[in-house]
Amino acid sequence: MNASDLPVANNTPVCYSIKSPPFNFNPSVTSIYFSAIFMALGLPSNLIAFIVLFKSFQRTCSRSRSFFLIFLGGLVVTDFMGLLVTGSIVVSFYVTHFNWRQIDPNCHFCNFMGMSMVFYGLCPLLLSATMAVERFIGINHPFARSTSMPKSRTVSMVLMVWLIAGCIALLPLTGLGSYHIQMPGSWCFFNISSEGKDMAFSLIFSLVGLVCIAVSFLLNTVSVVTLIKVCCGQDRTQRRRDHEVEMMVQLILIMIIASVCWCPLLINILMSVVTAASVTPEMLLFYIRMATWNQILDPWIYIMCQVSRLRSLSLKLCCLEGLSGSNTYCCGCALPPGTRS
Repeated sequence: MNASDLPVANNTPVCYSIKSPPFNFNPSVTSIYFSAIFMALGLPSNLIAFIVLFKSFQRTCSRSRSFFLIFLGGLVVTDFMGLLVTGSIVVSFYVTHFNWRQIDPNCHFCNFMGMSMVFYGLCPLLLSATMAVERFIGINHPFARSTSMPKSRTVSMVLMVWLIAGCIALLPLTGLGSYHIQMPGSWCFFNISSEGKDMAFSLIFSLVGLVCIAVSFLLNTVSVVTLIKVCCGQDRTQRRRDHEVEMMVQLILIMIIASVCWCPLLINILMSVVTAASVTPEMLLFYIRMATWNQILDPWIYIMCQVSRLRSLSLKLCCLEGLSGSNTYCCGCALPPGTRS
């Protein structure tokens, strides 16, 4: 059914024209525990990751790494706000069991949540693709990027990504697609349909997400190959790029997590539109929960990489201490007392 092309009968708002609450709850499918656990895991993780990135940004001397950290900071802020905004609405519904038709007779609240779902869903994918483009240029064409480029340019790129995602999220309010209440009544999302304007928006959402993942995969693969050639070349001792390797490892992990979490939902939406197959509420809810794990797992990439760096630094310091004649064995250096280089 295509709600955006049909007149609203009996003065029923668009967001309730296909499914009208209240719905019958199915405890085996819907539960407050999913949303509560997601928020309990995701919000502190993203907050810790932001602190870690901020401290790294203050200490870094590498211009390329500072650019990369700004992108990561934008990704962390997006994930944090996405969990906070959407999770708060879902948890509030399960706690109070409020009636959508009473508190939101004109669909403003439902439209806001639908926009939030689309915006905070596309932002990580768009940011990952933008980061892949920036790393591709920085590694493969270092002279194409001016060494004097200000950090404000990177901030502007993050803001531009947010603007693009926001414009896409606003499309259903202009008539291209429509936001609807979704079973079990705790959230709103756009109408996945194979007809009319709803089909157009479904294609836009799924194709933008899949293209972002494909661009990230392609450019990251080329960047990794280039780094391998550089690090394993004849001049590898002078051309080591430890910070470049570290950034690529983080970017590859971000891409893998995004692909695993988002591809099932994006592919399912695309196939539903192409084949005109209906999407069951249970499967849609399952795919949404899979996508939510992206916002929870992303921050641990930065946290674990930072822990790994601190361990590497402490190992080097201990080894230097052993080489300088210390009588202690620390950090597994296993240097005999008095050993000199």
